Parts: sequence; structure tokens; C-alpha cells
Amino acid sequence: MNNKERGRLYGIGVGPGDPELITVKALKRIRQTEVIALPGTSARETTAYKIAVQICPELAGKTLLPLDFPMTKDRVKLRKAHEEAARLVLSHLDEGRDVAFLTLGDPTVYSTYLYLHRLILESGREAEIISGVPSFCAAAATLGCSLAERDEMIHILPGEADGKLLNSLVGTRVLMKAGRKMADVLDNLSEKDEVSIVENCGFPDQRIYREGRETDATTGYFTLAIIKRKEETP
Repeated sequence: MNNKERGRLYGIGVGPGDPELITVKALKRIRQTEVIALPGTSARETTAYKIAVQICPELAGKTLLPLDFPMTKDRVKLRKAHEEAARLVLSHLDEGRDVAFLTLGDPTVYSTYLYLHRLILESGREAEIISGVPSFCAAAATLGCSLAERDEMIHILPGEADGKLLNSLVGTRVLMKAGRKMADVLDNLSEKDEVSIVENCGFPDQRIYREGRETDATTGYFTLAIIKRKEETP
């Protein structure tokens, strides 16, 4: 079988939560693709599915392919899960069916999809990424603030980033998926830092903390902080 007869894998970002933020290109590809892969053990219970089906109801009638990616840092277990996911996707690609993998935000930002993308390319098949709106851009828009102006730098960091590192960086710092560690993060920030927090951006239960230091320890996994250093007054 040559490459033209095989299916192609598409990694599609469905944005941070608001279904209206799904791009036209992403929506078009979802509608054109019969097999929809989703990260989880129950496809219809995944967050990505619940977002996309609101604007693409025909998604409910497609072939859904749940791919189990365990929440662990064990590299051996993760590699095994990624290889099993690739095997399941390949079983469709080699039958000539395209597969669309739906992921939150953008597939290039802290996404499990990239591991699958690389394995599919290594196997000699084709894979393509379709961008989605990143959560930090949507959160900044929700807050009505800029991420960067003039020559400001932007730093995107994972939730477990070290407090000392956060304090050492100049410019806007975006802390993603901080969740339960948010209280510790806030305790380690400089007094010169201004913090704005958006929890569950774009979802019905979205919460905004414009004075981030007033947040509590109940913030969930999809909690994002935008940290800016107060400008020095002359």
C-alpha cells in the first residue's frame, strides 16, 4: 500500500473551552473525517469531545476512538501508552481512513498529541497539525489585558515551574495548569508582581480572579495565571 492510499492523522486544537473559538479550518476537517480520536478511556466523556460536539453535532455519529494516556510521569508507562495509541491509529490509517485527534487549546503547547504525531511520522505515514486558540491568548482576551507590548518578553511555563525561576524572568509570565499548586506559586512571587487568574477559561463554570492573590486552594486543573511585574514609577 502506498502513501496515497493510506489515511492521514490530523492533530486538531479545539481551543480552550468556548466552542465558538474552534477555527473554521478545524471544524471543516472534523466534519470531513470519519474517525475521531480523543484522549481518554471514554470518548464522549472527554473535554475535547464535549467542546466540539456543541458546534459540530454530527460528531456524535462518527467513529470515536478513545486513546488512553495515563496521568503519570513514568516514562516507561507513557511510552507504552503512546505506542499503543499509535497502533490503534495506524489500524485505521492503513485501511485508508483519516483520523482526527482532538485536543484542547493548540496541539503544539503542552499537548499529548505531539508524542503520537512523532510516532506516526516515524512509521512512514502522514500527519498534520491544525492550530487552535491557545488558552493563554483566550485568558488574556477574557481579562482584557495584553500579553506583551513593545519589547516585552513572554514566558510560557508549566504549572510545576520553580518559584525561583518565575521570579528570575523578566516580562510576562504565563503559568499553565497550575491547579492545586497555585497557592504555593503565589506565596513565592515578588511583591512587585501583579497576578490575574482564569480558571476553566471559556467553560460555563469559568472563574476570574483579577487580584490573583485573593484566590483560594480550590482552583482546578485548568487554571492559568498571567503574571506581570509592576512598572517602576520614576
